[in-house]
Amino acid sequence: MFNKKLILICALFLTLFIVGCNDEEPTKAEVIQHNWNESPLFKSGSYTMIGEEGRLGFIYDDSEVVRFYPDKTQKYMWHFWGNEDELIGDFIVLGTHENSDEEITVFPKSGNTNLSPINGADQHMPTNMTLPKSGMWKLDAYIGDDIFGSVYVKVHEK
Repeated sequence: MFNKKLILICALFLTLFIVGCNDEEPTKAEVIQHNWNESPLFKSGSYTMIGEEGRLGFIYDDSEVVRFYPDKTQKYMWHFWGNEDELIGDFIVLGTHENSDEEITVFPKSGNTNLSPINGADQHMPTNMTLPKSGMWKLDAYIGDDIFGSVYVKVHEK
């Protein structure tokens, strides 16, 4: 009986060891496909937004009028949900293209924001944003020194 338990325990540890030693890394295409999908659309108030419902987003409905196109400056109204401590501070948006590690400033640091609820959100910030080339982009929104969240958007071909 003791030998059977010992063999079973050894087989279990050997199985876990073999599974744990799998050092295959995902390909870049697998990482991109998994992490670089356009953020979901959601409703807040009477507007459709893109982002993370209940956390952050901006007015966007993927219509021709509001879509991102290379080097086209558009106005977007960001909305934030959270407590007062995390919603007060300088606001900046940094962007990263799916095929690059370089961050660009999409919206430069603005002055200290004050709580200003609108459209069901606890805070909002109007911005003008431009992205330089087509493809998927990750937009990292910072309030103060901390990242508040990220929104993934597609920049369409002209």
